[in-house]
Amino acid sequence: MNKPLLKSIALGVSLMFACSSPAFSADSELKAAIQQDYDSYLKDLFIHFHQNPELSLVETQTAARLAQELRLAGFEVTEGVGVAVDGFPATGIVAMMENGPGPLVMMRADMDGLPVKEDSGLEYASQAMQISPINGENVPVMHACGHDVHITSLVGTARYMAENKDQWSGTLMLIGQPAEERLIGAKQMMDADIWSTFGKPDYALAFHVGSALPTGVVNVIEGAPYAGADTVDITIHGVGAHGASPHAGKDPIVLGSQIVLALQTLVSRELSPREAGVVTVGSFRSGTTHNIISDRAELELTVRNTNLETREKLLTGIERIAENMGRVAGMPEDKLPEMKVVSSTPPTVNDATLASRLKSVWADKMGEELVLSFMPTGMGAEDFPYFTTTPQIESVYWAVGGTNPKVWAEAQNGGAPIPSHHSPFFKVEPESVKVGVESTVYALMELMPKT
Repeated sequence: MNKPLLKSIALGVSLMFACSSPAFSADSELKAAIQQDYDSYLKDLFIHFHQNPELSLVETQTAARLAQELRLAGFEVTEGVGVAVDGFPATGIVAMMENGPGPLVMMRADMDGLPVKEDSGLEYASQAMQISPINGENVPVMHACGHDVHITSLVGTARYMAENKDQWSGTLMLIGQPAEERLIGAKQMMDADIWSTFGKPDYALAFHVGSALPTGVVNVIEGAPYAGADTVDITIHGVGAHGASPHAGKDPIVLGSQIVLALQTLVSRELSPREAGVVTVGSFRSGTTHNIISDRAELELTVRNTNLETREKLLTGIERIAENMGRVAGMPEDKLPEMKVVSSTPPTVNDATLASRLKSVWADKMGEELVLSFMPTGMGAEDFPYFTTTPQIESVYWAVGGTNPKVWAEAQNGGAPIPSHHSPFFKVEPESVKVGVESTVYALMELMPKT
Protein backbone atom coordinates (compact mmCIF):
# COMPACT_ATOMS: atom_id res chain seq x y z
CA MET A 1 0.00 0.00 0.00
CA ASN A 2 1.23 3.52 -0.76
CA LYS A 3 1.94 6.15 1.90
CA PRO A 4 -1.13 8.37 1.26
CA LEU A 5 -3.40 5.34 1.53
CA LEU A 6 -1.71 4.26 4.75
CA LYS A 7 -2.25 7.73 6.22
CA SER A 8 -5.88 7.69 5.10
CA ILE A 9 -6.47 4.34 6.75
CA ALA A 10 -4.78 5.44 9.96
CA LEU A 11 -6.89 8.60 10.07
CA GLY A 12 -10.09 6.71 9.39
CA VAL A 13 -9.39 4.16 12.12
CA SER A 14 -8.55 6.85 14.66
CA LEU A 15 -11.78 8.69 13.84
CA MET A 16 -13.74 5.49 14.16
CA PHE A 17 -12.46 4.77 17.63
CA ALA A 18 -13.04 8.39 18.60
CA CYS A 19 -16.63 8.04 17.29
CA SER A 20 -16.36 11.53 15.74
CA SER A 21 -16.51 10.82 12.02
CA PRO A 22 -19.78 11.53 10.15
CA ALA A 23 -19.27 8.26 8.27
CA PHE A 24 -19.90 6.38 11.48
CA SER A 25 -23.23 7.94 12.38
CA ALA A 26 -25.14 6.26 9.53
CA ASP A 27 -26.20 3.32 11.68
CA SER A 28 -25.26 4.23 15.24
CA GLU A 29 -27.94 1.91 16.65
CA LEU A 30 -26.22 -1.17 15.20
CA LYS A 31 -22.80 0.00 16.34
CA ALA A 32 -24.09 0.73 19.83
CA ALA A 33 -25.73 -2.69 20.06
CA ILE A 34 -22.54 -4.45 18.99
CA GLN A 35 -20.46 -2.36 21.39
CA GLN A 36 -22.77 -3.20 24.28
CA ASP A 37 -22.72 -6.91 23.47
CA TYR A 38 -18.94 -6.83 23.15
CA ASP A 39 -18.46 -5.09 26.49
CA SER A 40 -20.91 -7.28 28.38
CA TYR A 41 -20.42 -10.65 26.71
CA LEU A 42 -18.35 -11.11 23.57
CA LYS A 43 -14.99 -9.93 24.92
CA ASP A 44 -15.10 -12.49 27.74
CA LEU A 45 -16.17 -15.16 25.26
CA PHE A 46 -13.24 -14.25 23.00
CA ILE A 47 -10.83 -14.59 25.92
CA HIS A 48 -12.33 -17.98 26.74
CA PHE A 49 -11.81 -19.22 23.20
CA HIS A 50 -8.31 -17.73 23.10
CA GLN A 51 -7.27 -19.46 26.32
CA ASN A 52 -8.75 -22.82 25.28
CA PRO A 53 -7.63 -23.52 21.71
CA GLU A 54 -7.84 -27.02 20.23
CA LEU A 55 -6.13 -28.68 17.30
CA SER A 56 -7.68 -29.70 13.99
CA LEU A 57 -10.00 -32.73 14.24
CA VAL A 58 -10.10 -32.59 18.06
CA GLU A 59 -11.96 -29.30 18.59
CA THR A 60 -14.46 -31.06 20.85
CA GLN A 61 -14.75 -28.51 23.66
CA THR A 62 -14.63 -25.56 21.26
CA ALA A 63 -17.40 -27.08 19.16
CA ALA A 64 -19.49 -27.83 22.25
CA ARG A 65 -19.19 -24.26 23.54
CA LEU A 66 -19.93 -22.77 20.11
CA ALA A 67 -22.98 -25.00 19.72
CA GLN A 68 -24.16 -23.97 23.20
CA GLU A 69 -23.82 -20.28 22.36
CA LEU A 70 -25.71 -20.62 19.09
CA ARG A 71 -28.52 -22.53 20.79
CA LEU A 72 -28.77 -19.87 23.46
CA ALA A 73 -29.14 -17.31 20.68
CA GLY A 74 -32.18 -19.21 19.39
CA PHE A 75 -30.75 -21.27 16.52
CA GLU A 76 -31.53 -24.91 15.79
CA VAL A 77 -28.10 -26.51 16.10
CA THR A 78 -26.79 -29.83 14.76
CA GLU A 79 -23.45 -31.06 16.11
CA GLY A 80 -21.02 -33.67 14.85
CA VAL A 81 -21.60 -32.74 11.21
CA GLY A 82 -19.13 -34.34 8.83
CA VAL A 83 -17.45 -37.66 8.17
CA ALA A 84 -14.81 -39.08 10.48
CA VAL A 85 -11.20 -38.48 9.41
CA ASP A 86 -8.35 -40.71 10.60
CA GLY A 87 -10.72 -42.20 13.17
CA PHE A 88 -11.60 -38.84 14.76
CA PRO A 89 -15.34 -38.07 15.00
CA ALA A 90 -16.58 -35.01 13.15
CA THR A 91 -16.93 -31.79 15.14
CA GLY A 92 -18.66 -29.61 12.53
CA ILE A 93 -21.65 -27.48 13.50
CA VAL A 94 -24.61 -26.28 11.45
CA ALA A 95 -26.98 -23.77 13.06
CA MET A 96 -30.21 -22.78 11.31
CA MET A 97 -32.73 -19.98 11.80
CA GLU A 98 -35.76 -19.64 9.55
CA ASN A 99 -37.30 -16.18 9.46
CA GLY A 100 -39.88 -16.00 6.69
CA PRO A 101 -39.47 -16.03 2.91
CA GLY A 102 -36.18 -15.17 1.30
CA PRO A 103 -32.79 -16.59 0.39
CA LEU A 104 -30.75 -19.13 2.34
CA VAL A 105 -27.46 -17.47 3.32
CA MET A 106 -24.52 -19.30 4.87
CA MET A 107 -21.86 -17.71 7.09
CA ARG A 108 -18.88 -19.86 8.05
CA ALA A 109 -16.31 -19.56 10.86
CA ASP A 110 -13.36 -21.91 11.34
CA MET A 111 -12.52 -22.90 14.90
CA ASP A 112 -9.23 -24.84 15.12
CA GLY A 113 -5.96 -23.71 16.67
CA LEU A 114 -2.32 -24.52 15.90
CA PRO A 115 0.48 -26.52 17.58
CA VAL A 116 2.33 -23.35 18.63
CA LYS A 117 3.47 -22.29 22.10
CA GLU A 118 2.14 -18.78 22.65
CA ASP A 119 4.71 -16.11 23.48
CA SER A 120 2.54 -13.02 22.96
CA GLY A 121 2.92 -11.65 26.48
CA LEU A 122 -0.84 -11.25 26.82
CA GLU A 123 -2.39 -11.65 30.27
CA TYR A 124 -4.80 -14.18 28.80
CA ALA A 125 -2.22 -16.06 26.72
CA SER A 126 -2.94 -19.71 26.05
CA GLN A 127 -1.27 -22.28 28.28
CA ALA A 128 -3.16 -25.14 26.65
CA MET A 129 -1.61 -28.51 25.83
CA GLN A 130 -3.22 -31.25 23.76
CA ILE A 131 -2.41 -34.65 22.30
CA SER A 132 -1.73 -34.13 18.61
CA PRO A 133 -3.93 -36.24 16.30
CA ILE A 134 -0.99 -36.32 13.86
CA ASN A 135 1.83 -37.77 15.97
CA GLY A 136 0.30 -38.53 19.38
CA GLU A 137 2.61 -36.10 21.17
CA ASN A 138 1.48 -33.67 23.87
CA VAL A 139 1.98 -30.27 22.25
CA PRO A 140 1.23 -26.63 23.12
CA VAL A 141 -1.76 -25.10 21.34
CA MET A 142 -2.45 -21.48 20.38
CA HIS A 143 -4.98 -19.54 18.35
CA ALA A 144 -2.14 -18.18 16.22
CA CYS A 145 -4.36 -17.45 13.22
CA GLY A 146 -7.27 -15.57 14.72
CA HIS A 147 -9.94 -18.25 14.55
CA ASP A 148 -10.97 -17.18 18.06
CA VAL A 149 -12.05 -13.88 16.46
CA HIS A 150 -14.00 -15.77 13.80
CA ILE A 151 -16.08 -17.94 16.12
CA THR A 152 -16.67 -15.13 18.62
CA SER A 153 -17.89 -12.92 15.78
CA LEU A 154 -20.14 -15.75 14.61
CA VAL A 155 -21.75 -15.82 18.04
CA GLY A 156 -22.10 -12.02 18.03
CA THR A 157 -23.71 -12.19 14.60
CA ALA A 158 -26.10 -14.92 15.77
CA ARG A 159 -27.14 -12.91 18.81
CA TYR A 160 -27.77 -9.73 16.83
CA MET A 161 -29.69 -11.43 14.01
CA ALA A 162 -31.84 -13.36 16.49
CA GLU A 163 -32.67 -10.21 18.45
CA ASN A 164 -33.54 -8.24 15.30
CA LYS A 165 -35.64 -10.64 13.26
CA ASP A 166 -37.95 -7.80 12.30
CA GLN A 167 -35.13 -6.37 10.12
CA TRP A 168 -34.52 -9.33 7.81
CA SER A 169 -36.26 -12.19 6.02
CA GLY A 170 -34.94 -15.55 4.87
CA THR A 171 -33.01 -18.46 6.36
CA LEU A 172 -29.66 -18.00 8.05
CA MET A 173 -27.19 -20.88 8.19
CA LEU A 174 -24.18 -20.52 10.50
CA ILE A 175 -21.36 -23.05 10.15
CA GLY A 176 -18.66 -23.85 12.70
CA GLN A 177 -15.98 -25.57 10.64
CA PRO A 178 -13.21 -27.79 12.00
CA ALA A 179 -9.72 -28.48 10.66
CA GLU A 180 -9.22 -25.48 8.38
CA GLU A 181 -5.52 -25.38 9.28
CA ARG A 182 -5.15 -28.81 7.69
CA LEU A 183 -7.39 -27.84 4.74
CA ILE A 184 -9.69 -30.82 5.34
CA GLY A 185 -12.54 -29.55 7.52
CA ALA A 186 -14.77 -28.08 4.80
CA LYS A 187 -14.42 -31.22 2.68
CA GLN A 188 -15.10 -33.30 5.78
CA MET A 189 -18.45 -31.54 6.16
CA MET A 190 -19.28 -31.58 2.44
CA ASP A 191 -18.57 -35.32 2.29
CA ALA A 192 -21.52 -35.67 4.68
CA ASP A 193 -23.74 -34.12 1.96
CA ILE A 194 -24.81 -31.23 4.15
CA TRP A 195 -26.66 -29.39 1.38
CA SER A 196 -29.05 -32.34 1.07
CA THR A 197 -29.70 -32.20 4.81
CA PHE A 198 -29.87 -28.46 5.43
CA GLY A 199 -30.44 -26.94 1.99
CA LYS A 200 -28.04 -25.45 -0.55
CA PRO A 201 -27.26 -21.79 0.22
CA ASP A 202 -28.03 -19.08 -2.27
CA TYR A 203 -25.03 -17.15 -0.93
CA ALA A 204 -21.98 -18.20 1.10
CA LEU A 205 -19.89 -15.84 3.20
CA ALA A 206 -16.75 -15.98 5.33
CA PHE A 207 -14.04 -13.65 6.59
CA HIS A 208 -10.56 -13.85 8.05
CA VAL A 209 -8.96 -11.49 10.51
CA GLY A 210 -5.67 -10.09 9.17
CA SER A 211 -2.58 -9.00 11.10
CA ALA A 212 -1.43 -6.80 8.20
CA LEU A 213 -4.41 -4.46 8.63
CA PRO A 214 -5.47 -2.28 11.57
CA THR A 215 -8.65 -3.10 13.41
CA GLY A 216 -11.51 -1.20 11.81
CA VAL A 217 -10.54 -1.87 8.20
CA VAL A 218 -12.36 -4.22 5.81
CA ASN A 219 -10.65 -5.54 2.67
CA VAL A 220 -12.54 -7.22 -0.17
CA ILE A 221 -11.45 -7.99 -3.73
CA GLU A 222 -13.21 -9.24 -6.83
CA GLY A 223 -10.54 -11.84 -7.58
CA ALA A 224 -8.96 -14.60 -5.48
CA PRO A 225 -8.18 -13.59 -1.88
CA TYR A 226 -6.71 -17.05 -1.25
CA ALA A 227 -4.78 -19.38 -3.49
CA GLY A 228 -5.46 -22.95 -4.35
CA ALA A 229 -2.96 -25.37 -2.83
CA ASP A 230 -1.69 -28.81 -3.73
CA THR A 231 0.50 -30.95 -1.50
CA VAL A 232 2.77 -32.96 -3.77
CA ASP A 233 5.19 -35.81 -3.06
CA ILE A 234 7.93 -36.88 -5.47
CA THR A 235 9.62 -40.23 -4.93
CA ILE A 236 13.05 -40.46 -6.59
CA HIS A 237 14.53 -43.88 -7.19
CA GLY A 238 18.27 -44.47 -7.39
CA VAL A 239 20.82 -47.25 -7.32
CA GLY A 240 22.62 -47.62 -4.04
CA ALA A 241 26.43 -47.75 -3.90
CA HIS A 242 29.47 -46.99 -1.76
CA GLY A 243 30.08 -43.26 -1.41
CA ALA A 244 33.63 -43.82 -2.66
CA SER A 245 32.36 -45.47 -5.84
CA PRO A 246 29.61 -43.17 -7.18
CA HIS A 247 30.07 -44.55 -10.69
CA ALA A 248 28.65 -47.86 -9.46
CA GLY A 249 25.28 -46.36 -8.57
CA LYS A 250 22.70 -43.73 -9.46
CA ASP A 251 22.68 -41.03 -6.81
CA PRO A 252 19.10 -39.95 -5.97
CA ILE A 253 20.38 -36.93 -4.04
CA VAL A 254 22.08 -35.53 -7.15
CA LEU A 255 19.00 -36.32 -9.22
CA GLY A 256 16.75 -34.77 -6.58
CA SER A 257 18.87 -31.63 -6.52
CA GLN A 258 18.60 -31.31 -10.27
CA ILE A 259 14.82 -31.68 -10.04
CA VAL A 260 14.61 -29.01 -7.31
CA LEU A 261 16.56 -26.54 -9.42
CA ALA A 262 14.64 -27.33 -12.60
CA LEU A 263 11.32 -26.81 -10.82
CA GLN A 264 12.26 -23.18 -10.23
CA THR A 265 11.84 -22.51 -13.96
CA LEU A 266 8.16 -23.39 -13.91
CA VAL A 267 7.02 -20.10 -12.42
CA SER A 268 9.84 -17.94 -13.78
CA ARG A 269 9.77 -19.22 -17.35
CA GLU A 270 6.49 -21.00 -18.02
CA LEU A 271 3.95 -18.71 -16.34
CA SER A 272 3.16 -15.24 -17.61
CA PRO A 273 4.82 -12.56 -15.44
CA ARG A 274 1.31 -11.47 -14.37
CA GLU A 275 0.17 -15.01 -13.60
CA ALA A 276 0.55 -15.97 -9.94
CA GLY A 277 2.03 -19.31 -8.94
CA VAL A 278 4.31 -20.85 -6.34
CA VAL A 279 6.30 -24.08 -6.33
CA THR A 280 8.15 -24.60 -3.05
CA VAL A 281 10.10 -27.70 -2.06
CA GLY A 282 9.66 -27.84 1.69
CA SER A 283 11.36 -31.15 2.43
CA PHE A 284 14.18 -33.19 0.88
CA ARG A 285 14.99 -36.50 2.56
CA SER A 286 17.50 -39.15 1.56
CA GLY A 287 20.30 -41.31 2.87
CA THR A 288 21.39 -42.70 6.23
CA THR A 289 25.06 -41.85 6.68
CA HIS A 290 28.13 -40.17 5.18
CA ASN A 291 29.56 -42.85 2.88
CA ILE A 292 26.50 -44.58 1.44
CA ILE A 293 24.74 -43.53 -1.75
CA SER A 294 21.07 -44.16 -1.07
CA ASP A 295 18.64 -45.82 -3.46
CA ARG A 296 15.79 -43.42 -2.70
CA ALA A 297 15.03 -39.75 -2.07
CA GLU A 298 11.78 -37.98 -1.28
CA LEU A 299 10.69 -34.41 -2.03
CA GLU A 300 7.66 -32.73 -0.47
CA LEU A 301 6.22 -29.69 -2.24
CA THR A 302 3.53 -27.10 -1.82
CA VAL A 303 2.12 -25.77 -5.09
CA ARG A 304 -0.07 -22.64 -5.16
CA ASN A 305 -2.30 -21.10 -7.82
CA THR A 306 -5.14 -18.61 -8.22
CA ASN A 307 -7.01 -20.43 -11.00
CA LEU A 308 -7.42 -23.97 -12.25
CA GLU A 309 -5.57 -23.30 -15.53
CA THR A 310 -2.43 -22.29 -13.63
CA ARG A 311 -2.79 -25.33 -11.40
CA GLU A 312 -2.82 -27.62 -14.43
CA LYS A 313 0.30 -25.96 -15.87
CA LEU A 314 2.20 -26.33 -12.63
CA LEU A 315 1.23 -29.93 -11.85
CA THR A 316 1.85 -31.21 -15.37
CA GLY A 317 5.13 -29.29 -15.42
CA ILE A 318 6.29 -30.83 -12.14
CA GLU A 319 5.54 -34.33 -13.41
CA ARG A 320 7.25 -33.65 -16.75
CA ILE A 321 10.40 -32.25 -15.13
CA ALA A 322 10.66 -35.04 -12.55
CA GLU A 323 10.25 -37.84 -15.07
CA ASN A 324 12.56 -36.39 -17.69
CA MET A 325 15.31 -35.52 -15.23
CA GLY A 326 15.18 -39.21 -14.35
CA ARG A 327 15.74 -40.03 -18.00
CA VAL A 328 18.62 -37.56 -18.15
CA ALA A 329 20.19 -39.43 -15.23
CA GLY A 330 19.88 -42.69 -17.13
CA MET A 331 17.18 -44.30 -14.98
CA PRO A 332 15.11 -47.04 -16.65
CA GLU A 333 11.46 -46.32 -17.43
CA ASP A 334 10.22 -48.39 -14.49
CA LYS A 335 12.44 -46.41 -12.07
CA LEU A 336 11.60 -42.85 -13.12
CA PRO A 337 10.64 -40.37 -10.37
CA GLU A 338 7.00 -40.66 -9.32
CA MET A 339 4.74 -37.70 -8.49
CA LYS A 340 1.67 -37.95 -6.27
CA VAL A 341 -0.81 -35.21 -5.34
CA VAL A 342 -1.51 -35.96 -1.68
CA SER A 343 -4.14 -33.31 -1.05
CA SER A 344 -5.50 -30.19 -2.69
CA THR A 345 -7.88 -27.29 -2.24
CA PRO A 346 -9.19 -24.99 -4.99
CA PRO A 347 -8.51 -21.24 -4.99
CA THR A 348 -10.96 -19.01 -3.14
CA VAL A 349 -12.49 -16.85 -5.88
CA ASN A 350 -14.99 -14.15 -4.99
CA ASP A 351 -18.04 -13.61 -7.14
CA ALA A 352 -17.22 -10.24 -8.71
CA THR A 353 -20.76 -8.88 -8.73
CA LEU A 354 -21.46 -9.89 -5.14
CA ALA A 355 -18.10 -8.58 -3.92
CA SER A 356 -18.77 -5.21 -5.55
CA ARG A 357 -22.26 -5.13 -4.06
CA LEU A 358 -21.06 -5.81 -0.51
CA LYS A 359 -18.15 -3.41 -0.84
CA SER A 360 -20.62 -0.63 -1.64
CA VAL A 361 -22.71 -1.53 1.41
CA TRP A 362 -19.71 -1.57 3.73
CA ALA A 363 -18.36 1.70 2.32
CA ASP A 364 -21.72 3.36 2.85
CA LYS A 365 -22.28 2.00 6.35
CA MET A 366 -18.78 1.75 7.79
CA GLY A 367 -16.94 4.57 6.04
CA GLU A 368 -15.47 4.62 2.55
CA GLU A 369 -11.93 5.22 3.83
CA LEU A 370 -12.04 1.95 5.78
CA VAL A 371 -13.08 -0.35 2.93
CA LEU A 372 -10.15 -1.44 0.77
CA SER A 373 -9.59 -3.61 -2.30
CA PHE A 374 -5.99 -4.71 -2.54
CA MET A 375 -4.57 -8.08 -3.47
CA PRO A 376 -2.75 -10.10 -0.80
CA THR A 377 1.00 -10.34 -1.29
CA GLY A 378 1.22 -14.00 -0.32
CA MET A 379 -0.32 -17.22 -1.60
CA GLY A 380 -2.03 -18.52 1.52
CA ALA A 381 -4.73 -21.14 0.97
CA GLU A 382 -8.17 -21.81 2.41
CA ASP A 383 -10.55 -24.78 2.25
CA PHE A 384 -13.67 -22.56 2.11
CA PRO A 385 -14.04 -23.25 -1.67
CA TYR A 386 -15.17 -26.81 -0.91
CA PHE A 387 -18.43 -25.20 0.21
CA THR A 388 -18.81 -23.03 -2.87
CA THR A 389 -17.47 -24.73 -6.01
CA THR A 390 -19.42 -27.98 -6.46
CA PRO A 391 -22.16 -26.93 -6.88
CA GLN A 392 -21.26 -23.32 -7.62
CA ILE A 393 -22.54 -20.86 -5.00
CA GLU A 394 -22.18 -17.08 -5.16
CA SER A 395 -19.69 -16.29 -2.41
CA VAL A 396 -17.51 -13.59 -0.90
CA TYR A 397 -14.56 -14.01 1.43
CA TRP A 398 -13.26 -10.79 2.98
CA ALA A 399 -10.73 -9.66 5.57
CA VAL A 400 -11.08 -7.52 8.68
CA GLY A 401 -8.13 -5.77 10.28
CA GLY A 402 -6.68 -7.56 13.29
CA THR A 403 -3.91 -5.37 14.72
CA ASN A 404 -4.32 -2.62 17.29
CA PRO A 405 -4.34 0.64 15.28
CA LYS A 406 -1.62 2.25 17.43
CA VAL A 407 0.67 -0.77 17.05
CA TRP A 408 -0.09 -0.88 13.33
CA ALA A 409 0.71 2.83 12.86
CA GLU A 410 3.99 2.48 14.76
CA ALA A 411 5.00 -0.42 12.52
CA GLN A 412 4.30 1.67 9.40
CA ASN A 413 6.57 4.40 10.78
CA GLY A 414 9.59 2.16 11.33
CA GLY A 415 8.60 0.60 14.64
CA ALA A 416 8.63 -3.07 15.57
CA PRO A 417 7.24 -5.30 12.80
CA ILE A 418 3.84 -6.89 13.35
CA PRO A 419 4.05 -10.65 14.01
CA SER A 420 2.50 -12.71 11.26
CA HIS A 421 -0.13 -15.35 11.48
CA HIS A 422 1.14 -18.70 12.83
CA SER A 423 3.80 -16.87 14.85
CA PRO A 424 4.07 -17.51 18.62
CA PHE A 425 4.08 -13.70 18.96
CA PHE A 426 0.83 -13.25 17.01
CA LYS A 427 -1.36 -10.82 18.92
CA VAL A 428 -4.82 -10.12 17.52
CA GLU A 429 -6.78 -7.09 18.73
CA PRO A 430 -9.92 -8.35 20.56
CA GLU A 431 -11.98 -5.42 19.24
CA SER A 432 -11.64 -6.96 15.78
CA VAL A 433 -14.58 -9.07 16.91
CA LYS A 434 -16.81 -5.99 16.65
CA VAL A 435 -15.80 -5.33 13.04
CA GLY A 436 -16.33 -9.01 12.23
CA VAL A 437 -19.88 -8.81 13.58
CA GLU A 438 -20.60 -5.45 11.98
CA SER A 439 -19.40 -6.36 8.49
CA THR A 440 -21.21 -9.71 8.64
CA VAL A 441 -24.50 -8.20 9.81
CA TYR A 442 -24.41 -5.55 7.08
CA ALA A 443 -23.77 -8.28 4.48
CA LEU A 444 -26.61 -10.44 5.79
CA MET A 445 -29.05 -7.54 5.96
CA GLU A 446 -28.19 -6.65 2.36
CA LEU A 447 -28.77 -10.20 1.15
CA MET A 448 -31.86 -10.89 3.27
CA PRO A 449 -33.87 -7.67 3.28
CA LYS A 450 -37.22 -7.57 5.02
CA THR A 451 -40.03 -8.20 2.53
